Parts: sequence; structure tokens; C-alpha cells
Amino acid sequence: MILARAWAGKHYAVLGLARSGAATVRALLAAGARVTAWDSDAAKRDQILPAHGEDLRIADLATFDLAAFDALVVSPGVPLNTHPLAAAARDAGVPIVGDIELFAQARADLPPHKVVGITGTNGKSTTTALVHHLLDTAGVPARMGGNIGLPILAQAPLPAGGVYVLELSSYQIDLTQTLDCDVAVLLNVTPDHLDRYAGFADYAASKARLFAMQSPHHRAVIGTGDAASAAVAQGFAHRGETITTIAPGTPLDQSRWPSLQGPHNAQNALAAIAVAEAFGLDRAAIEAGLESFNGLPHRMERVATLGGVTWIDDSKATNPESAAPALAAFPRVHWILGGRAKGDDLDACAPHFGNVVRAYTIGEAGPRFAALLRDRVPVAEAGTLEQAVRIAAAEARRGEVVLLSPAAASFDQFRDYEHRGTVFRAAVEALA
Repeated sequence: MILARAWAGKHYAVLGLARSGAATVRALLAAGARVTAWDSDAAKRDQILPAHGEDLRIADLATFDLAAFDALVVSPGVPLNTHPLAAAARDAGVPIVGDIELFAQARADLPPHKVVGITGTNGKSTTTALVHHLLDTAGVPARMGGNIGLPILAQAPLPAGGVYVLELSSYQIDLTQTLDCDVAVLLNVTPDHLDRYAGFADYAASKARLFAMQSPHHRAVIGTGDAASAAVAQGFAHRGETITTIAPGTPLDQSRWPSLQGPHNAQNALAAIAVAEAFGLDRAAIEAGLESFNGLPHRMERVATLGGVTWIDDSKATNPESAAPALAAFPRVHWILGGRAKGDDLDACAPHFGNVVRAYTIGEAGPRFAALLRDRVPVAEAGTLEQAVRIAAAEARRGEVVLLSPAAASFDQFRDYEHRGTVFRAAVEALA
């Protein structure tokens, strides 16, 4: 567990008791703080309460004067632009922070170490896992945390010389003020999560704050494949040689890296290589790590090869921008897509429609996506994921790929993208 002496004796309000919130409560209490916590889910409240003593109180924070607290700690899922408690905290002059800011506060109490912060609309989980893998295989002590689903405060502190590798969403950056990353990475910025921001410019500005928090002599790695990211790079150009930019289409031989196929993974790999080089890893160690990297579940994950047909789970692709690189990675694709749409078009995928043998639409967005595709590629309105798998299995031929890359959120038919990917795998395994 990662703790800060600075928390001792303070009183924190904690809103949200899922993975990061529960880890935050435990860390604050262990450090000698008092905590008043709340979650609208009674099950989460019940899970956190039995393990702690009188320094923890479970109570609806809406009934308190927030001025009595030293800070309001919120989970990234809490919408700062609309939640009444966020407005109340601002009115009371109470800092609103997240667990990443608490980690930043705890750094002074940790053995000497480095921190990598990785953000971007797409690719940040893969890049985070890849950076961690490159360090680990080279013998550098490393821990992953943040948006990748591993609460950083729950991690055991690293020995001296270790590297903390943090995946950071814009929501987490919004809740952070003092994280000075030794290496900060921005992969890309495309429209997403706009319900949380006044507009796309504010969303891009949130990502850029990762670099604003850095000391000028620390390293920045920025992809310039979209206008917003290129503008961020230009905005920090005065830092000169401390910035590494990754231009689109940079030549890269990916043939020896089975889990890093496609143009999007070329960018992820280039970013990870830049981070590894910043920490002094030599080319042989980097190449060995790239070759042995197994990828992440539900992100271009090969789940089976049946009768010469490869089945790929890319359930994490919850918007068209993240589905497009998957389509680009294979010459003949049977594409399963649909769910709860995040927009009204599939324009980002359009340049790769030539790779699509047939599309199979599912879920709430199925009819809309079918209408968008019908004049461009053959379409079957499958309705459900299981039915899409059955139809694709009957139609795909040796050498082709069946790709679940939904370009939409999962919440119409599934708990989350992981559940959707698990159902896909089960449906594919049932074919064998």
C-alpha cells in the first residue's frame, strides 16, 4: 500500500467506493487520516465498512458542510461538470482530487523512483502494459496503475530505482494538480467523453495538462497524427529537446511482434520505445520485450483460429476512431460492430471499408450502423453478438479474419466491454 505522512490527522470526504475509491479509503486510513465516505450503491458501502474502525464513517456526503473536510476525493466516474457535490466543494473552497493526486502527494515518502504517465483517447492501455513489460523484461522494477484497472494506492511501494507506469484518463488528469511525470506520453486526441466537457477543445486541454504539470527538463512524448495532438506538441515546443514527437506513418517493422499488429500498434510501440529509451534501455532489451509482449485482453486479442479463420476480440474499441486501426490491420475482415453509439457516423472507419468482406451489426446501434454501411459494404443485421458469430462462421473463408471491433459502447447488452469480449470468446469456442 502506498501512503503519505501528509495525510495523517486530516479528514477526507471520499465519493465513490469502486476499485480506486475503496483503495483510497484504505490508504488514507492506514496513513492516519479520518474518512467519511459514500457510494450510491449499498453493496459497495457494505463491503468497505466492516474492515475499518472508528476513523471511517459511511454517510451521505450531501448532508455535510464540505468546508469541514480537507479535500473531497472523487472517483474518475463522478462527472465534475454536473455533480452537485463537486459544485458544493468548489463553493466551499475545498480541493477536489483523485487517487492519482494522492499518489503524487505520497511520492516524497517513497524510495527514489520514476513515473511514466500515459494518456490519449485510444491506445493508452496497450501502451501502458507494453511500457511495463519492456521495463520488467529488462529487469527494471515496475508497477502499473491508474485507468488500466489497478488502483495505484493499493500497490506495494517499489524499491529504489523502480518505475511507476500510470495509465491516465482525462478524468484522472482533471483530478490531479501536482503529478510531475519523469516521462509523459500523449498518443492521440479524438472526440470522446464530450458529455463531460464544454467542447472538444476543453477535452484536448485536459489531456495537455499532463505536460503542464511536468518540470520542463522532464521528457514528453507526443503523437502528432491528429490536429489536436499536434497543437499540444506545438504548445510545448519551447521545451526543445525534451520533446519527442511521433509522426503518423513512421516506418516500423512489426513483423516480429505478433501482438502489435496494425498501424495503431505501430504508434503504441513507437511511444513505448521512446519511453524505454528515456530510461536507458538498450535496443536488444527493447526488441526482446516487443517480441514477447502478449497484449491485453479485448484489445486486438486473438481468441482462436478455426479452419484457417482467425477470430479477433477488439471489444475495447468503443468508438469509431479506435475501431478504424483494427480494420486497417487485416486485408479481408468480417466485421462485427454495434452497441450503444457514441456518435452518428462511422466516418473514421470509412477509409478501411475496402478491407471489409461483410459487416454484422448488433445492439442498439445496429440498424443505424447498417444503414450507414449498406451502400458501401455487404451487411447483415444480426441483432445479437451470438447470432453475428454464427453467421460469420458460416461465411468466413480460410485466410480471413472475423473481428469484433464494435465502434460503440457495450452498455445496451452487456455490463462492460470486458463482458462483451467474454461473451464473444464463449460464442467462438462453442463453434469448435
